[in-house]
Amino acid sequence: MTERTTYLDPDRRDPSSRRIGVRAFRWYAKVELDRDGYVDAVASRGQDSGLPAAYEEAVERARLACIERIRCDGYPGEFWFVGGPRWVTLYVQFPHVEAVVAALRLAEIDHDYGELHALADRLALPVDDWLAPGERELIRGIDFDAPPHAFLRFLRGKAKKYGVRLNGRATAGSVWVRPTLPSAQKQIREMFPAQHPGWVDRWTGYVEADDAPFRPWVGGRDQDLSYGATPVQFRPAETPTGNACPCGMSLKDLSDGGKAHNAHHVAWAFGIRAPKNLEWWSDLAVVTTQSPIAWRKLAYKVARMPQRENHYDFPSWSHLGEPEVTPHNVRAYLLQANGCVIGYLTAHDFNEHRRWDLIDGSRYGEEDDALRPRIDLVWVADAYRRQGVGATLVHALADDFGCQVADVSWSSPISDAGRSLARRLSPEGIWVS
Repeated sequence: MTERTTYLDPDRRDPSSRRIGVRAFRWYAKVELDRDGYVDAVASRGQDSGLPAAYEEAVERARLACIERIRCDGYPGEFWFVGGPRWVTLYVQFPHVEAVVAALRLAEIDHDYGELHALADRLALPVDDWLAPGERELIRGIDFDAPPHAFLRFLRGKAKKYGVRLNGRATAGSVWVRPTLPSAQKQIREMFPAQHPGWVDRWTGYVEADDAPFRPWVGGRDQDLSYGATPVQFRPAETPTGNACPCGMSLKDLSDGGKAHNAHHVAWAFGIRAPKNLEWWSDLAVVTTQSPIAWRKLAYKVARMPQRENHYDFPSWSHLGEPEVTPHNVRAYLLQANGCVIGYLTAHDFNEHRRWDLIDGSRYGEEDDALRPRIDLVWVADAYRRQGVGATLVHALADDFGCQVADVSWSSPISDAGRSLARRLSPEGIWVS
């Protein structure tokens, strides 16, 4: 399908001309009605440029039906569109592009929204029928068109919203399902009806008909291990209500099922997985602002860990453009173990420092203008903390510069963990800047 534009007004050169654009993507086509110039022209005449409520309702129904169809095909991504009267966007399967274009033209020019409603009715999925109680076989090409495993994954998501256990299995050309209602889900929905409006229990007490289809046995787990089992009992209990995780992410953000938090927490605990396209000739790599972009991207990825953990406004490494020479020799030290970057230190050279004896409340000493390596930030993966990783990084910085560890400068303010590290390395005091 080629990208094309359909004009709805006679003078297509007029900036206020309305147009419908069609653009193909891998999973769907994007059909977008451009009313941007038209809205400005109408507003300049003092008229109402908003979409009628009936128009918005028809578009929303059609949009939801089209998106459900695409997700049923197995599309895992998100859909983005701009609200308001300037743009009307629909994501549709390729066979329905022409019908959507015609329905939008009719709604925009003739104010007839019947075709949009008819399209929504025609594309609406019979989810209620698919999740009705009883054993059934849904056949590819008749009940659905997606690959069976993708369709089964879609059905599982729908069943979860209903609170239903699907008991499904995909075969070469069909999907077998037997929806049942767990007692816990039934109890939850009966206790909180306001959170589940319109929910009706169709599954409890259902008796399979004598002529119900028989699911062929293909081996594997016994299908009736829970038959006649006693429901699990639940009791009220007090649980920790803290919202913050030590890794820096929220414990309550489960919009994606907790996948983002789990992935971030694993990286925070064990380190950032080192890309396979980078060859580590030794365990410690020194990345500068002139290093290849793959190394600078890795340094940035690691820098995001302490940023999120400590809620900094900006990451400590941001050199992702073209290679450049920085005035103060900015560099990052990456320590690798077990295929992951477990330690990170970023530093630059500076010549304004003061001596500090590491005693709380004590004043800084006189200013020193010697050029010293200045530690901007040290971070160690959680599983490797208190094992000398931070000390290894500081020693590497001092050796690289050609000075003693006691001559290294530390950026102020210093965190409690940084102060503890500094005391171990330089008990007589440190330079700060």
